[in-house]
Amino acid sequence: MGRLRRPPILAVGKRVRFDGQVRGVLEVTAQAAVLEDAEAPHRVVALLELFAAEDFEVLFGAERMPLPASSGLDLLPAAALKQALWWEGHILEVVHGLPPDAEPGATPREEYRVGTSVAARDEAKAAELSRSGRPVTAYTVARLRRRYLKEGVAGLADHRAARKRPEFGAVDIRVVEAMRQAIEEGIDPSTRTASYLIWRTREILTQTEDEDETESGDEPEDETEDGQAEPEWPSRATLYRLVEKLTAGTHTLGSAVTRRSKAHTAGTTLGELTVSAPGEVMQIDSTPLDVMVRLDNGVVGKVELTGMIDVATRTPTALVLRPSTKSVDASVLLARTVTPELMRPGWVDALKMSRSVLPHRRLLTLDERLEHAAAKPVIVPEMIVCDHGKAFISHNFRASCRFLEIEFQPTHKGSPFEKGHIEKMLGSVATMFVQFLPGYTGRNTDRRGRHPEKENLWSLPELQDLLDEWVIAKWQNRPHDGLREPDHPGRLFTPNQKYAALVESSGYVPVALSADDYTELLPAAWRAVNSYGVRINNRTYDAPELGPMRRRDSGVTAKRGLWEVHRDPYDVSRVWVRNHRGEDEWVQATWKYLKRTPVPFGDLAWDHVSHQLPKATEEELAEAVAALLTRANAGPDPAEPGRKRKKNRPSKRDRQVAARTKVTAPAPVVLPEPQPADAPATEDPMDEEEMAEVIPLGLFDPLEDPWRRS
Repeated sequence: MGRLRRPPILAVGKRVRFDGQVRGVLEVTAQAAVLEDAEAPHRVVALLELFAAEDFEVLFGAERMPLPASSGLDLLPAAALKQALWWEGHILEVVHGLPPDAEPGATPREEYRVGTSVAARDEAKAAELSRSGRPVTAYTVARLRRRYLKEGVAGLADHRAARKRPEFGAVDIRVVEAMRQAIEEGIDPSTRTASYLIWRTREILTQTEDEDETESGDEPEDETEDGQAEPEWPSRATLYRLVEKLTAGTHTLGSAVTRRSKAHTAGTTLGELTVSAPGEVMQIDSTPLDVMVRLDNGVVGKVELTGMIDVATRTPTALVLRPSTKSVDASVLLARTVTPELMRPGWVDALKMSRSVLPHRRLLTLDERLEHAAAKPVIVPEMIVCDHGKAFISHNFRASCRFLEIEFQPTHKGSPFEKGHIEKMLGSVATMFVQFLPGYTGRNTDRRGRHPEKENLWSLPELQDLLDEWVIAKWQNRPHDGLREPDHPGRLFTPNQKYAALVESSGYVPVALSADDYTELLPAAWRAVNSYGVRINNRTYDAPELGPMRRRDSGVTAKRGLWEVHRDPYDVSRVWVRNHRGEDEWVQATWKYLKRTPVPFGDLAWDHVSHQLPKATEEELAEAVAALLTRANAGPDPAEPGRKRKKNRPSKRDRQVAARTKVTAPAPVVLPEPQPADAPATEDPMDEEEMAEVIPLGLFDPLEDPWRRS
């Protein structure tokens, strides 16, 4: 019960304990008290100082009634509370001489008059109650009186009805501790049933008893070393109730992923990270997207969504769809984050930044593209929080963060709650956007429908455009529950509105990346520049600008004189070589056999063909890759049911590799050849008569070496 009491009165003549002495109160004012002092006639002490002293106490004061503990009364049944209130009226008459419902000016009865001892009043009350049919002794009345003066009304109640039951009933605490150990052991392994937990609990108890007998020597088998009897094994129903109680909220018998997440949740109070400017803290993560995508020519597969969110404004600054997330995708996210989202054909004018609440006019002098950019903020990160995924802790992504002077902050392992904003955002994409798409698979097999791959699926580039447009149209203009005004909690802000407010308060100014910055974000390799060019993964790249670098030392002693080469794993058509001997500018080198391939392709297609032709030359590998893409682009041959596949028909693996390669590689830009100024206009070929194919003959060169290899 509570020990709250009415505070005593500090008045002249009272005795108090203060500063190690018992002092008399000589005078009391509104701000100070004058006290006796052993070393001086008096001492003036401020009331705040006096009341705050640890040893301050008013001595020899009259005993005060305690404040009622209303919380304790709430635990009592109605009958017990009614009985306590009935007793309170009689006890108050014993203490004060008058019942609580006495009229003003009433006088106490003879047996309770002034001057009657407390013991005599107790006896009088006991006799009164006994005459009314409630036999009670004077000792009982005195006991209830003392409890009332100490605990208030709650001291008069029968607490047997409100007595707390043991948490686990009559089950031995050692059985409970053994089952807790069994539950803790099952955090990381696969999910098991309640019967296994019960079996494991008994095994733990048996092992503990054997260890105790070994340490104590010859002890009786029915007692432990501390004299306690062996724990009594509960009944089957009691054990299952105990399992249900101990596993509540832990998912011990449910999802293994959720169980591990719950187990690694912080045991202390969860704090809230305060951010006051866009880009101050950003979070990045990736997750499989719960939708089937048509990669190319009927090949169906799933993709991964990699995203970055700004904590201050809840803005997803970049979302990238790829068949599989690599470190270069994380670097690409950085480039898209600090680059305005350009308006695309088919987007309505309402999605333009100039039509939104974003303060674009203040930023036009820094980046003129903002006028025609989509209504999504341009945010430069100051800190990026990520998990320990290989794509995010890679050297390439760390180097990108260092290049942009971004603080890299990985979370603790197994602690997804430390980046809960991006986790929630990726989940919201599934519930608010992906489930409306054809081919939606649900988050697990239990929620998957029949043959989602047979629906009218979107291609990956189309799905990327739809996702970007949805972020601009829906997410950025949707009031977010986490964006509330502290002074007005009932008002919600959209991400765009929050960004506009923070720009005004923090003075944040976005600056877009340059073309060289994009190149810096690509993964790097170190190679020698030979007379034939640069060689990476059995591919040769060359350009006339590489002339001053051929067969020369780069001057980078840490890399043994090699040259820094940046490449895009999704497009092997070209690389960029840094000129260490010049002004560190980038030199673009093109693949030697680029003209043999219909479209740029990535490492996936190259490695796939390399395994099929392990002894082939570079030229043969290039022709094989080109043939693979050509066969896949032609589509499957119509065959009768039950007929075997033709030799020249591409396999399923060939089609998958070609599809994943084409969706991640940009289409090559073919520039028209320059025409002289006086050249005649080209006539419409439809107006001409169709001509036969002309096969030109080669010119004979008498000075050419006939033995030179082509």
